[in-house]
Amino acid sequence: MKQLFAFGVYGCMLLIISIPLHAINIIPQPAEVKTGTGVFQLTSATVINAGNNIVEARQLQQAIQEASGLNIQLKTSSKNNSIRLIVDEKLKKELGEEGYLLKVNPDNISITAPASTGIFYGIQSLRQLIHGNGNTYTLNAVSIKDKPRFSWRAFMLDEGRYFKGSTVVKRLLDEMALLKMNTFHWHLTDDQGWRIEILKYPQLTAIGSHRDSTQIGGDADGNTYDSKPHGGFYTQAAIKEIINYAAERHITVIPEIEMPGHSAAAIASYPWLGTSQKKIRVPCKFGIQYDVYNVADPKVIAFLHDVLEEVINLFPSKVIHIGGDEVKFDQWKADAGVQAYMKEHHIVSPGDLQIAFTNGISNFLAGKYRRMAGWNEIMNSMLEDVDAGKVSNREKLAPGTIIQFWTGDLKIIDQAVSRGYDVVNSFSEFTYLDYSYKDISLEKAYGFDPIPKGLDPKYHAKILGTGCQMWGEWIPDEASMNKQVYPRLAAYAEDGWTLVANKNFGNFCKALEYFSARWNVKWDVN
Repeated sequence: MKQLFAFGVYGCMLLIISIPLHAINIIPQPAEVKTGTGVFQLTSATVINAGNNIVEARQLQQAIQEASGLNIQLKTSSKNNSIRLIVDEKLKKELGEEGYLLKVNPDNISITAPASTGIFYGIQSLRQLIHGNGNTYTLNAVSIKDKPRFSWRAFMLDEGRYFKGSTVVKRLLDEMALLKMNTFHWHLTDDQGWRIEILKYPQLTAIGSHRDSTQIGGDADGNTYDSKPHGGFYTQAAIKEIINYAAERHITVIPEIEMPGHSAAAIASYPWLGTSQKKIRVPCKFGIQYDVYNVADPKVIAFLHDVLEEVINLFPSKVIHIGGDEVKFDQWKADAGVQAYMKEHHIVSPGDLQIAFTNGISNFLAGKYRRMAGWNEIMNSMLEDVDAGKVSNREKLAPGTIIQFWTGDLKIIDQAVSRGYDVVNSFSEFTYLDYSYKDISLEKAYGFDPIPKGLDPKYHAKILGTGCQMWGEWIPDEASMNKQVYPRLAAYAEDGWTLVANKNFGNFCKALEYFSARWNVKWDVN
């Protein structure tokens, strides 16, 4: 079997490495580890004492069967030769909602946590501790006390460019869960495709989910196309199924509905949404498109409210992502109606118009008990350029907004947290999975710290965590996607979970052996 990390293909070198005494081959590396003596042997007589954690117990039962072939039974009480799942709410102050205690003794195993999420994460660690040769399966004695460093540990999948489908998404959720990642950021709309059914506006999927051809070659400035139609979207029933699947794995699904830019697929569906009012086709070319929503038109705002209403009804997430990045202002500048609107409302620049629009959406979401997230262009400090005009200080971004940082000077994070905003650090130079391994090696991905160097410690709590982004322009199928995602997904999982003092790239590479076998069995990612 090929190894994912053979001789540095992905960044791990097969060298003699020094492993810290406290370390154990689990990704992400736990907070505290104490090794014991002896082993626990899994047999057909081993039982799972589930307590009230039936869902997690059945997940453990299935995982053990997949790993060993053993059909472990669930029983209400058993002391020896058992795996006990125990919820102890008194541990919440110490471990939070996601922490757990895992103890492996020769006689029994216990996973104790303040909540079912911690039980689930303890199970993910236990899975990686099982060793076997086809006949005997054992776990070395160990005591683990663990909790995550950050509360937001995300993977983003862009399906606006290429539709992947429910089966692929569920496989990604499985791998995220094993790595204790808790947020699936689902980029569902973009210029090149609209992927979510909106019942009130059926043309969004009838027209907006399909394009005639697709740019290929990996060059944003190129003009080579495949001449193959591409399309697909998720019905609301399919979305509900995926949300439930994710919830069983303690993953929150956060939808991203792009606005006011990256909106060409919607405008192709309903031309009256656009500033130019012209009929356009769903773009086949990647890169930033010039068609944007006419945010000065009350009908367009009503449309966006309608869309968000259906999104809110679908997604339990308390956070709704509205994108807000890479808006081209040419059409707003050229349109007399937009200019008249700006004059009437004393809006001095296109950048201010975007902020005013964004705040209106934020207020709408707040009225629905939802919190808005957006890329860092929604901050006025990112809009000081020639296209945006000179941004005034009159328009202030709504409080409570989550800023997802992806580009620009790292001082923007300082500006955001000092103004009271929470930040998800997804700095593109470290977290973009569409970048080659030459640009972001496995070691570079592993070395990313969501807290920027030099950030005042009083603002550290404002960094919610991190996300890695699988932008979809050049990944037409699952195989090409997996090659970019694995094994770097494991590095980002550890960036979000593990204390910096406990991170060790050599130990991480050793722990990847478990995942190397798993990922090569499921998919050829080399």
